[in-house]
Amino acid sequence: MPRKKQTTKKLRVIYVKSAIGYSQKQKDTIRALGLKQLGDIVEHKDTPVIRGMVDKVRHLVQVEEIEA
Repeated sequence: MPRKKQTTKKLRVIYVKSAIGYSQKQKDTIRALGLKQLGDIVEHKDTPVIRGMVDKVRHLVQVEEIEA
């Protein structure tokens, strides 16, 4: 039986609000996502780990699901 081609989903994470005034853990999470300054955009595979990180800083980022 031929394998089905799996469409891997990705998340596009956009840094939209400054982390100034928030806890160091949240600042570290922003850095771990690869975001350095406001307006930065990164793409990650849609995994539970990345989802958890994004959930912790959801008030600082904007997230879009994209098909890869």
